[in-house]
Amino acid sequence: MKEKTLNWFYRNSTIVLLVVPLLIIALIADNIGDNLIERVITVLFINLVIVLGLQLFMGNSGILAWTHVGFMGIGAYASVLCSMTPEAKALTLPNLYPVIAQIHLPFLVSILIGAVVAAFAATLISYPLMRLSDAAAVITFFATLIVIHVVLIRWDVVTNGPRTLFGVERYTYLWTSAIFGIITVIAALWFKESALGLKLRASRDDRYAAASIGINIVRVRWYAFIVSAFIAGLGGGLWAHFITSFSPSAFYLSETFTLLAMLVVGGASSVSGAVVGTVVVTLAREVLRGIENTATFTQVLPVDLLGFTEVFLAIALIVVLALRPSGLLGSREITWKRKRKVIPNGNGFETETNPEV
Repeated sequence: MKEKTLNWFYRNSTIVLLVVPLLIIALIADNIGDNLIERVITVLFINLVIVLGLQLFMGNSGILAWTHVGFMGIGAYASVLCSMTPEAKALTLPNLYPVIAQIHLPFLVSILIGAVVAAFAATLISYPLMRLSDAAAVITFFATLIVIHVVLIRWDVVTNGPRTLFGVERYTYLWTSAIFGIITVIAALWFKESALGLKLRASRDDRYAAASIGINIVRVRWYAFIVSAFIAGLGGGLWAHFITSFSPSAFYLSETFTLLAMLVVGGASSVSGAVVGTVVVTLAREVLRGIENTATFTQVLPVDLLGFTEVFLAIALIVVLALRPSGLLGSREITWKRKRKVIPNGNGFETETNPEV
């Protein structure tokens, strides 16, 4: 029994070594009882969901998906339109379509609908884009993000245009975001080792070799992109029900840069890198933002520090890319390897590894 337990642990050590520290972080934040710390850790888990969705496609395909934040916005708006009360919708969206104005669904159902809407949008627009790669794909995905942003701004009947959408009830709290974050970690690790994930990485490493063994590269990328958009929409719904008031500008270049920084700093090719990068950048961002706000309000320095957080993160990103282009962890997952048994034989010593590990 003990041997089976050890074998299970070593096979799933990455899940254990990622999930347990995250649970400890959530427990510490919950027990401290400080509203600021709880808010920071809640944001950390929301960011974790969104970054892991980005890593699922970008890390396994090698294609920079600028549109990820756009699908986050689609999920945010779709979910709040389902969870808001008819009275709140009448106040903030007086011209909303009657069929949507009367909808009032529970929180969990609402964010799942938001994720499905984001995935459906990705299904419709992304199939032709999956034929592209390298520079053409980057430019096209960036143009698609601009299209989504313009739609969110101009479709004022549904989104309130460039103005702030308010009246959203808060449903996302510490443990809500922590549970979704942990589930997403497990799902991202499962996807990486699934047949779809292996085929996607094969197309990343050598698309011609992958095609030669029968992998439909376009379809594999398309499926992964849809799953990535679903997770982005889920994260957008969690974020919207935490922040409770937002505008389309929240789902554009500034947020894109932050998410990319989290993924690149940790290492885009591994789930562990995405988790480490999210934790490091989120905590660093909150500390820098606190320094920036304190210096601005107290005027202890002769210069204004507005924008200091973004500049520092940009410099940190440049340094990481210069010194470790693959990120802090690169393509490596955090694992706990079993010690090898060394047994003697007639010719010296031979290393034997447990075949179950």
